[in-house]
Amino acid sequence: MLRVAIQMDPVEAVNIGSDTTWLMMTTAQDRGHTQWVYDVRTLALEDGRLFCRARPVTLRQIPGDHVTFGAEVKLDLAEDVDVILMRQDPPFDLGYITATHLLERIEHKTLVVNNPVSVRNAPEKVFVLDFAQFMPPTLVTRSLDDVRAFHRTHGEIVIKPLHGNAGSAVMHIGRDGKNLAALTDLFGEVWREPFMAQAFIRAVESGDKRIVLIDGEVAGAINRIPGAGEIRSNLAAGGRAEEAGLDINALIGRTIYYDHHRR
Repeated sequence: MLRVAIQMDPVEAVNIGSDTTWLMMTTAQDRGHTQWVYDVRTLALEDGRLFCRARPVTLRQIPGDHVTFGAEVKLDLAEDVDVILMRQDPPFDLGYITATHLLERIEHKTLVVNNPVSVRNAPEKVFVLDFAQFMPPTLVTRSLDDVRAFHRTHGEIVIKPLHGNAGSAVMHIGRDGKNLAALTDLFGEVWREPFMAQAFIRAVESGDKRIVLIDGEVAGAINRIPGAGEIRSNLAAGGRAEEAGLDINALIGRTIYYDHHRR
């Protein structure tokens, strides 16, 4: 059995009906693995050894009463655990980046998922820019003039923070462009980094697929369906998950749709 340390936000605050970390943890518990949770702020490096303050957990499917904690312990993350799961939400700030540097020091002894170097060097919305042929038209900027020109070209757009998560602050701008200037100002005040704008794809009503890869091999997929009145399919934003397979023809069709939309 595995000894698993989970670096995450407070488990007592998760939505057990939609949180993917919760699903991973309950599955691990059902399989008999030992689990601790810890706050990234408790990481400490001393004489080359990386420690955290962690609590063992027992989980149950009772909303609002879904976790029991054991006594806090000091874990040597290179010696006392087999796997570390990095599961805390952004902000993707210097604190987050520093944690990847610390965890990188023990990855030769303890499996860290995902690899902290890759987490640091491949932030999700930046990494995918390498695959523009499979994406809707995309703009990364801080400029209102750039966004206005992009909106004129594509009619309906979505703007979102570059390092956001769970569908937070994803905004749909209709063809009338109402609130475009105000939202651009707001994004510039809240986040120092650029934000992302994308052409709105109405086919999102049918969902978007999340594909799980393990060591480059496809392990499964789900189709995330937006809730009523929503454009966001994130489970944390009210979306629902359906089992899905992989269909290359669907991917080709989506790519053709994007190309047509550009014209």
